[in-house]
Amino acid sequence: MKIAVTGGAGFLGGNLVRALLDRGDTVRVLVREDRSGIDSLSVEEVAGDVRELKDLQRCFEGVDAVFHCAAIVSIQGSMGGLVEAVNVGGPENVVQACLDQGVKKLIHFSSVHALDPRPQNEPITETRALCDPEDRHHPAYARSKANGERAILEGVARGLDACILNPSGMIGPWDHKPSPLGEALVQMHNRSLPGLVNGGYNWVDVRDVVASAIAALEKGVAGERYLVTGHSTTVRELALAAQEVSGKKPPMMTSPLWLARFSAPIMEGWAKMWGKPPIYTRESIQVLGDNDDFVCRKAHETLGHTPRPLVESLRDAYAWFESAGMVE
Repeated sequence: MKIAVTGGAGFLGGNLVRALLDRGDTVRVLVREDRSGIDSLSVEEVAGDVRELKDLQRCFEGVDAVFHCAAIVSIQGSMGGLVEAVNVGGPENVVQACLDQGVKKLIHFSSVHALDPRPQNEPITETRALCDPEDRHHPAYARSKANGERAILEGVARGLDACILNPSGMIGPWDHKPSPLGEALVQMHNRSLPGLVNGGYNWVDVRDVVASAIAALEKGVAGERYLVTGHSTTVRELALAAQEVSGKKPPMMTSPLWLARFSAPIMEGWAKMWGKPPIYTRESIQVLGDNDDFVCRKAHETLGHTPRPLVESLRDAYAWFESAGMVE
C-alpha cells in the first residue's frame, strides 16, 4: 500500500513508519521540523504542518491510507492555543484532506485522556463519554483530544472510512526527544529524578499500539473507537520494574498526591524561571490520581491487541536509550 503518516518523525510515528516499511509499504511522511525519528529510512518526505490544509492535500495525494499521529502532548495547559490548534484543527484538516483526495482509510490516534475518567470507580471502555469541552476539570490536552475525536466522527458522517485508536502511556524504543514518560525513565536511570509520586497509570508498548493500528487498516470499523492499553501499575511499581531491567535503584521518597498537588505550582514556576520543562505539573498529578482501569477487550477481539510484559518494554526502551547515549 501507499501510506501517508503525519507525525511520522515522532515516537509513535517513527515506530509506525518502521513497521510499515517492514511490511513492504511505500511511506510518505509529513515533516514539520525535526526529522531525527526517520533518519536513514527510505521514505518520501513532504514538508508541511497539520494546521495547513494545503500541506495535507499535497501529502495525501494518491495514497491509499493515512495514519494521523501528529499531536501536541502537553502537561502545561494549552500552550498559548497551540494544543487546540494542532490537536483539534489538525484532525479537522486531516478529515478534509482525506475527503478531498479520496483516501480509502484513516486511522486516527487519540488518547485515553479523551474519555471522561469519571466515575472513577468503574472500568473505562469504549462506551465512556468523551470529555466535556466546557468542563475545566479536564486538562486542556484531554479536552483537545476529545474534540479531535469529534472532528473525526464528523468526517465519518460525511462518508470517510475512519476509526480511532486510544493508547495510554507508551514505552519503547526510538523515543528520540524523549517523550515525557521516556524522560522520566531516563532520569530514573541517571539518578536525577528527586522523587516519585504516589499515583498510578496505564503503560503500553508503542510497538503493540503500532501492530493494532496496522491491523485496523483492514479490521477497524468506521466510526469505532479502540482502547489500545496495557498494564496499570503505581509509579513505584513502574520504578521497581525499571530497576529490574537497569539495576538502578529508584528514588527512596514517594510523595503523597496531596503534597504533589500543593507543590506543583512551585515546580512549574521554578521550571519556567530556568527555562526547562517541569518534572511534574498540576495536570500530570491529576492524571496520576485519575481512573486508570482501562479495558482493551474490544481491541483484543477485533485487532488482536495483546500487550507484551511491561518488563520487556522497559528492557527494550533502556537498550535503545543506551544506544542513543541518553543513559549513563
